[in-house]
Amino acid sequence: MSVKSLQGRDLLELADLSAAELKNLLQFAADLKSGIKKPTCRKVLGLLFYKASTRTRVSFSTAIYQLGGQVIDLNPKVTQVGRGEPISDTARVLDRYLDILAVRTFKQEDLETFAHYAKIPVINALTDLEHPCQILADLLTIQECFGQLSGKTIAYLGDGNNVVHSLLLGCALSGVSIRIATPADYQPDRAIVEKGKAIAIDGAEIIVTSDPVAAVEGVHALYTDVWASMGQEDLAEERIPIFQPYQINSTLLSHADPEAIVLHCLPAHRGEEITDEAIEGKQSRVWDQAENRMHAQKALMASLLGTD
Repeated sequence: MSVKSLQGRDLLELADLSAAELKNLLQFAADLKSGIKKPTCRKVLGLLFYKASTRTRVSFSTAIYQLGGQVIDLNPKVTQVGRGEPISDTARVLDRYLDILAVRTFKQEDLETFAHYAKIPVINALTDLEHPCQILADLLTIQECFGQLSGKTIAYLGDGNNVVHSLLLGCALSGVSIRIATPADYQPDRAIVEKGKAIAIDGAEIIVTSDPVAAVEGVHALYTDVWASMGQEDLAEERIPIFQPYQINSTLLSHADPEAIVLHCLPAHRGEEITDEAIEGKQSRVWDQAENRMHAQKALMASLLGTD
């Protein structure tokens, strides 16, 4: 399965991919995971992370090593960018050293500046607006569980954050209907919702509601994230009573399809957005989902580097 059309490109948001490119990329990731394909690319990946990370950092590092490449951890605290060097200068210098760059930062605009000044492929490893690499793993996990994506329905419960922004775009491009249940004041960005509706294929629907029970009725997957994202920790306590009705637990699960799976992008605050019973139960695919970060990102990097 070729994804040559991605060679040399950036992935700044999930909508940078077409429906066909996303489908091919997910199949490529599945082929890598199964061992059907074993591409090699002796390239150097730079990780420039302004935010804390476990899964993203380790999965990217392991993926490039397994492809035969190397990784350089560009910790902002020990590089000049942390002392105020302009992004444009840093980007142009890194472009001369690296083959590919993954950036985890706050503002989407900063990521776009890196991509503008660097000729090498730049990957969004998380911004406050989107988290596209996480959703590649999520869709791969759903595809593994059900054999296909088109025609499935997923419910996301919680904060209308960067994860749900990318999730609704990925679902739209995959023919997956998504119901997003959030408190009224915490809904996803309206412009991204409209973008998702504009690119949706195969009759995929995007519904935003404040009713968690209606959202999970008969769905094939339930998905949640923390109620206070990185940088919002001081708001965590006040958000708990607001978001409590959106907790994934046995009661909400009883309204879903009997074969429904449970997803969480991690780290999880057990007892808040999800119960121990749900994350550790037989319907949980959270650990497969975490592993699939590595396979999906390996496929992405190989494709952007033209070594599929």
